Parts: sequence; structure tokens; C-alpha cells
Amino acid sequence: MPLLDMFLFSSLISAVDPVAVLAVFEEIQVDEILYIVVFGESLLNDAVTVVLYHMFESYTEMGLENIIYTDVLAGFANFFVVALGGTVIGIIWGFATGFVTRFTDEVRVIEPIFIFVMAYLAYLNAEIFHMSGILAITFCGITMKNYVEANISHKSHTTVKYAMKMLSSSSETIIFMFLGVATVNKNHAWNTWFVICTIVFCSVYRTLGVILLTAIANHFRIHQLEKVEKFVMSYGGLRGAVAFALVLLIDPKVVELQPMFMTTTIAVIYFTVFFQGITIKPLVKILNVKTAEKRKPTMNERIHERLMDHTMAAIEDIVGQHGNYHVRDRFKRFDNKFIRPYLIRNHQGQEPKILETYSKLAMRDAMEYMRRNASTIGNISGTESMSAIFKNYTAGNLNGRCAQNLIAW
Repeated sequence: MPLLDMFLFSSLISAVDPVAVLAVFEEIQVDEILYIVVFGESLLNDAVTVVLYHMFESYTEMGLENIIYTDVLAGFANFFVVALGGTVIGIIWGFATGFVTRFTDEVRVIEPIFIFVMAYLAYLNAEIFHMSGILAITFCGITMKNYVEANISHKSHTTVKYAMKMLSSSSETIIFMFLGVATVNKNHAWNTWFVICTIVFCSVYRTLGVILLTAIANHFRIHQLEKVEKFVMSYGGLRGAVAFALVLLIDPKVVELQPMFMTTTIAVIYFTVFFQGITIKPLVKILNVKTAEKRKPTMNERIHERLMDHTMAAIEDIVGQHGNYHVRDRFKRFDNKFIRPYLIRNHQGQEPKILETYSKLAMRDAMEYMRRNASTIGNISGTESMSAIFKNYTAGNLNGRCAQNLIAW
């Protein structure tokens, strides 16, 4: 079996798609840290997989005998250029979206369209320049979250949120529909030992990779990943849409083993999705995986948490250590001084984080008051409605809680 063909297959079969695992996590309400780690790992894993796939695809077209050491070095350099280039392109398009949405306060109806179009243009722009489209659209979304959300209306935010969920579900359905069609295709080459070895090696090496990388990460993390969480991460390495899409892109004229690779990929997807995906829920319950706290932190706890963050940043400045708190504080100051004034409409300048936290919590409590007293609020209309709401709320719950928090302070 050709070496480059095996590298090509290894790059595509390493793409994980833990949709079923994340769905179980949402249903059971597991710890947020575990959810974020699994989601982030799968997201960046897909981006790295696509870059490696294109690199080995180019090597396969060149032929092993025509590859020299400069091609190998260029391939590794191209890996970092593609990843970094996709990230930069995504951030630039995110900034552009923030700047455009500054001027949409009179035409709110076009805000969701702008968001979807600009995100897709970020992906296309990255692909045109042979950069990572997945990383581009990912960091475009991260940038939009920070700057665009403050410009758009609540209705636009709701529209984007549920339209994104609809598109996500539709895309997953279409991909698995193609998977079902490909299963009954006649162009299959079944190799029992190759399928078994692929499933076993995928499980073993994912476990080893999780153990090694989490051991390194735990040296720099405050929240240590425990053995149960490591097991869930290892067991949740499902294969799905990305692996199937990449194996379909292989040219059978260049790679003669493409039919066997496609059959093996489908077998691995079925095994991981049906066996591991179905058994992950009872395993999570049996292992008593840590769940998220249902109790929301009080205003006093949130404000003290912010106070400790600022205190730690001040201590790092005093001792001359540039740690996480110092770096985050420097970026916040730079962001508020040079970026937000140009991307966010009606930016009022930097507000102390403690006061910002207090304002958000007070607004959240006011919204809860409105939901609890919907019948009373419905009898009032217009400006009088908002005045009555906040007058009643201020006279009741808010002053009482503020007094308690000031006493606790």
C-alpha cells in the first residue's frame, strides 16, 4: 500500500464530529469546561485536518519519487501559513461586519443578511487564496460576537440565532443523506482487516493523544481535567461529516485505493455514530460526570469575582510578571481605546468592569421581573409601560438586593 495514500487517508479519518456527544452534553447539562474543551477540540481539529488533507493530496499528485526535502519543508511552512492566513482573514471580515452594522440602525431588516453574507464571504475569500476556510469563518464568528452583537437589534440577534440552528440541522441532514446514498453505491472495496485495524487504531491513538495533551494542558490550567473527563473526551471521538466529505473528494484516477478508503470511512462513521454515540449517554450517567451548576451566581459573587480579577492583574503588574491577567487587561485597554470606538455604535468609552457587571446583572433582574409580571405589564402601554416597570422594580426587588449586597460588601 503506497505510503502517501496512507498519509492521505490518515489525515481525513482523524477528523472528529462529536455532534451526538455535544447533544448529550446539552441534554444532561455537563460541566461547561468539558463542553467547551470538546467543542473547541473538534472545531480546530477539523481545520487542521483539512489543511493536512490538502497537503498530502498535493504530495500524492506529485508522486513519492518526485518529492524532495524542500517540498516537505514547504509543506510544513504552508501548514502554518494556511492556518494563520485563515485566522487573519476571518478577523478582518469580522471587523468589516462590525463597521458596516454601525450604520444599520435605520434598516434593521438587513442586519441578519449582512451577518450571513459577510461570514460566507470570509470563507470564500480564504478558499480563493488557498487558506483555511474553516478557521476563517470560525474567527469571523468570534469577532462578530465581540463587536457586531452590540450593534444589531434584539430581533436581528434572535433571527441569526435560530436561522443558524436551522442551517446547521439542515446541513447535517443533507450530509448524512449523502452518506446513506453512498452506502448503497456499487463502487465499494471491502477489506475486513483494514476496517478493523482502522477502528482499533483510531480509538487507541485518540486515547493516547488525549492523555498526552491533557497532561500537558493541566500544567497550565487552573481547572484540572480529571480521569473521567479524559475518558469522555477519548470516547467521544466520533467521525462524521468532514471525514466523509474529504474521502469523496479523492480522485480515483490519482488514488487507486479510493473505493476502499470510502468503504472504510463509511464503516468507521457508522460504528462511531451508532455504537459510541448511543452508549455515550448511559456512560456519562454511570461515571457521574460533573454537571453544570444550576444555581446562578449572585450579584455579590459576580462583583467579587471581577474584583479579584483586577486585583490579580494589579499584583502581576507590581511584581513584573506578565501572566494571563496582565495580558487580558492590556488587551481590554487596547480594545476599548483603539478598536471599539470605530466598530461599535454609540460607544461610551471604557466602563469599569465591576460597574459593567453590576449593570448587566441589574438588567437581567429587571427582565426577569418583566417576565414574572407579564399580566400586569400588559395593561400598560408605551413609555408609561417602561417607566412603571422600572419604577416598581426599583422600589421593590432592586433596592432590596442592592442593600443586601452593600451590607455583604
